[in-house]
Amino acid sequence: MANRVGFRPPPATVIRPHFLSSTSVHTLPTRVTLTTPCFSISCNLQSVFVVEYRNENTKAFAVPRRSLMTLILTSSILSQTNTKNAFAQQSVEFREFIDTFDGYSFNYPVNWIQVKGANADIFFRDPYILDENVSVEVSSPSSSKYLSVEDLGPPEEAAKSVLRQYLTEFMSTRLGVKREASILSTSSRVADDGKMYYEIEVNIKSYASNNELAVMPEDRVVRKEWDRRYLSVLGVENNQLYELRLQVPENVFLEEENDLRKVMRSFRVNKLSA
Repeated sequence: MANRVGFRPPPATVIRPHFLSSTSVHTLPTRVTLTTPCFSISCNLQSVFVVEYRNENTKAFAVPRRSLMTLILTSSILSQTNTKNAFAQQSVEFREFIDTFDGYSFNYPVNWIQVKGANADIFFRDPYILDENVSVEVSSPSSSKYLSVEDLGPPEEAAKSVLRQYLTEFMSTRLGVKREASILSTSSRVADDGKMYYEIEVNIKSYASNNELAVMPEDRVVRKEWDRRYLSVLGVENNQLYELRLQVPENVFLEEENDLRKVMRSFRVNKLSA
C-alpha cells in the first residue's frame, strides 16, 4: 500500500538461498505486491496480495487478502479455544473428611474452609461464593431407631420431608417474604459399601417486598432475594439418619455440577465400633 499519495515502494524481493536450485521442488516467493491501490475500508477488504512463485514446474498464483485474514483469525481463535480448554480440563482437588465419632465421611473441595459454630455437625463453604457450602446433619441416637433409609418410604416421600424441613428452617418473620419451592429429582442407589442412599434435589426461591409497610399495593414491589439448589444425600447407620447437604446458587450450579456430584457420591455412613 502506498505510504503517501503518488509514492509506491518497490515490490519486496526474497533472495533465493544458494542451496536451492532452479529445479528444486521447494520454492520461495520471488515477489509480493498489493494490487489495486486504494485507501477506503471497502476497497482494502477487496485488495489482493499477489505472491508469485517461479520455477520450471510452478505457476504464479494469488492469495486473496480476505482468505489471508480468515486464516489469521481462525488460528487465533483456535489458539484461544485450546487455552480455555486447558483451563477447563483442570480438575478440582478434593480432601476427605472422616468423622470417626459420629460415623460418616465425604470428600470436599480442598480450597473450601470449615466454619465453626454453624448449626450442623460439620460445615464447609467456598471462600468466594459464600452461598455454596456442604454440611452434615445427624439424628439423635436417643430419638431415632432407623434400620435402613427405606424406613423413610420411597425417595419421593423422603423428598417431601426434606423439602418441608428446608422451608421450616428458612421460615422468616419479615413481612412480605414469600418462598417458592419445588422438588427437581429423587433417586436411590446402592454404593460400594453395600448400603442404600437416597439422593434428592430441590430448588427454593425467596422473594421479598422492598417496602412491606407501604399502604398501597403498587408501592410494595416484590423482588427475588435468592435462588438456590439444594442437594441432599440420605443414609442410615448406627440406627441414625445421616443427611449430607449441598447448597449452591442456581446461577452457578451448571458450572459446579460435576464437582458437587462427586461430593454427593463420596458420602458414606460408617458402622461405629462398640
